This record gives sequence, C-alpha cells and structure tokens, in this order.
Amino acid sequence: MEFVLVLVLAALTFGVCYLFDKGFEKLFRSQAQHYSGLSVRVSKRYAAFGAILFALGMAAIFTGLGGGTILIVGGCIILAVGIAMVVYYATFGIFYDADSFILTTFGKKSNTYRFRDIKGQRLYIVQGGNVVVELHMTDGRSVSLQSAMTDVYPFLDHAFDAWCRQTGRDPEGCDFHDTDNHLWFPTMEEV
Repeated sequence: MEFVLVLVLAALTFGVCYLFDKGFEKLFRSQAQHYSGLSVRVSKRYAAFGAILFALGMAAIFTGLGGGTILIVGGCIILAVGIAMVVYYATFGIFYDADSFILTTFGKKSNTYRFRDIKGQRLYIVQGGNVVVELHMTDGRSVSLQSAMTDVYPFLDHAFDAWCRQTGRDPEGCDFHDTDNHLWFPTMEEV
C-alpha cells in the first residue's frame, strides 16, 4: 500500500511540475522571441532533481507526521530546495530571434537586447571544466552563459553573426573570434 502511495505522490509531483511549466509559459512568455523556437535553457537536470527532491521532501513530511519532528523539519528543507530548483529551471531562459534576445530570470523583469548591445565578454573556467562566458552589455549589465546550458553554443554563434551584421563588422576581420578557445566577442580588457 505504501508503494502505491509513493507512486501516486511521484505522479502528482511530476504532473504539478508539468502544469506549472505550461502555465508559466502561457502567462509570462508572450513575445515573438519566445515562440521562435530558439533558446538557451538551464539543463533539465535542475527540473528533474527539483521534482525528485520535492517528492522526497513530501514523503519525509508525511512520514514524520507520526511524531518525527526531525523528519518534518528535514522534509521541509528538502521540499524548499526542490521547489527552488524547479522555479529556477522554469524562470531562467534566453529566447532569441534574428535581431534580438530576451533574458528572463526569477524575480527580475525580462530584458530585451539587440545583439549590437553586446559590448564584450569575459571568460571563466570553473572547477569541473565548466566554461562560463559572461557577456557585458552596453547598459552595464552582464549575461552569464555556462557551457552546461542547453543550446548555448548555437546561441553564441548566432549572436556573433548578428552582432557583426548589426555593427557593420566583417566576421573575417574579427581576429578575436576563436570558438575553439570560447571567444566570440572582444574581451573586456580589449574594449
């Protein structure tokens, strides 16, 4: 009987996550870039791990209702981490078309940028071999892109081509452009 309850709880958890993602998409993603089919997203592992932690947190809370205070407190913490991971996955995204891109993040207004607004980049190699390309914009903000994100390299290639087109530069004349070394734009030291 307990096994069936765990399966039902897991099915409900994944169902709620699916409905949350679809509802969020309908409410907050209404611009042309959202429907272009071109995007950079956080790895789906965030959503999957978040859903698993959500289910484990709920299971710990229900188990602790029989008098296990530690299970209830621990379950609440795990539940909160699971919800945070699902919300982060559902809210972060870069959606783009031929001329511009929209950066959406949790708790902040979505920003629309034209590719010519990219001023330069910084490159970071983090522990574990992940590469972070930080694009600096003309308004002083930055956009951080991790190599582990889905479709990040097609976005950077497209961004470079559109940046050259919008700024009137010849792609062949951009000696800083070296995709093998993760360089698409001038480094901030050169700007």
